[in-house]
Amino acid sequence: MPAFLDVAVDDPSRVLAICSRPLLDLGLPGSFDEHGIMPVMPVELNGDLLLYYTGWSRLGGKAPYNNSSGVAVSRDGGTTFERLFRGPVLTRSAREPLSATLSWIVVDADGIWHMWYSTGTEWVEGEDRMEPVYVIAQAWSRNGVEWMRDGRPAVSPLDRFEAQSRPTVLYRRGQWHMWFCHRGSRQFRDGASAYRMGYARSTDLQVWERDDSAAGIDVSENGWDSIMVAYPCVVTTPIGVLMFYNGSGFGASGFGWAKLED
Repeated sequence: MPAFLDVAVDDPSRVLAICSRPLLDLGLPGSFDEHGIMPVMPVELNGDLLLYYTGWSRLGGKAPYNNSSGVAVSRDGGTTFERLFRGPVLTRSAREPLSATLSWIVVDADGIWHMWYSTGTEWVEGEDRMEPVYVIAQAWSRNGVEWMRDGRPAVSPLDRFEAQSRPTVLYRRGQWHMWFCHRGSRQFRDGASAYRMGYARSTDLQVWERDDSAAGIDVSENGWDSIMVAYPCVVTTPIGVLMFYNGSGFGASGFGWAKLED
């Protein structure tokens, strides 16, 4: 369920407040967010705050679930939210038949909304269950609700079974920078194929050059993020460029932050 906490802008390790209740209740029976909700990204628009989120819906076949993307709005600065629509704004389509979720949005100077998101490519047999494979794709919009997309990978996968997730995009020093996380399709929960950080750069928001060696962060030798680093969110703050990210167990061990060293 979605929630939030406030931290000090000059010291993110200092927690100021914790949300006391979920920001959204689960969706109605049969809806795309009936069985789970994960907050992804807020976007300010005309004094309101739009929250893009991932909805979970269980399936009855071999694949256990489906993910789509919804949007909610807050008119009180992010304290409370309500759905803009009962249905998703990004979901399965003719060219993307499995999922569309975990997005990041940039609105350019011409008012074009650019979204990067994970789209499912297949389900494969894992050690004891079916596992999803997904790549990062791109979509465009004029209003943040109706999106055009082509389903093509924005970042080249390392192989057929690599899953790419949670892109976060930042403009800095004349280039666009994307951090994301990627994993294998087997032994990725607590093994060698667990999530690691990836990186790509672009000058036009269209063509991305992948260079994971420049991601700038890896698992620690021990502790809460020694098995996995996942789901980055990179932002510019008064104390520098910070990456908030989840640790081992997809965040079961907690989440933390790191500061970019120039």
